[in-house]
Amino acid sequence: MRTAVAFLVLLFASLLLVAGCGGGESSTPKQNEPAATNPSGTTQSTTLDSTTIAIISSDGTRTELEVEIADNDAERERGLMERTALAENAGMLFVFDREQRLSFWMKNTLIPLSVAYIASDGRIVDIQDMQPHDETPHPSAGPARYALEVNQGFFGDHGIGVGDMVELPS
Repeated sequence: MRTAVAFLVLLFASLLLVAGCGGGESSTPKQNEPAATNPSGTTQSTTLDSTTIAIISSDGTRTELEVEIADNDAERERGLMERTALAENAGMLFVFDREQRLSFWMKNTLIPLSVAYIASDGRIVDIQDMQPHDETPHPSAGPARYALEVNQGFFGDHGIGVGDMVELPS
């Protein structure tokens, strides 16, 4: 009986030790993982690729944006969550494998955003405004392969609308 109790105590202590060393997410970068400064000026522990894209309005005006590329499930799921600011001409481009109806929400997102849904050919098919912490789905009006999130009002301020073209990275 005494051996069984000792075994259970040892087992419990081992489980506590393993749980204490477990893999919970940390808000600081890992030793071998460089911190990245985003276009928003915030730091995150994973490095996203970034590039400059251009949007061509119907009147021919060209608007350039520095965007982070979210092209895998983990990056798309994280998106712009918990960011406190986004630079004026910055955003995040979400890339999907195929054209489909897309839907975004603002869970854990602190800043108001606008999203443009973009077809495979670069044509904007829908633009919607989204409010911080709103978990209401914002589905695209039609099939899209890309979604571009920017500060709310950016598209209107730059005369960008549905039907305008985005020069997408290759």
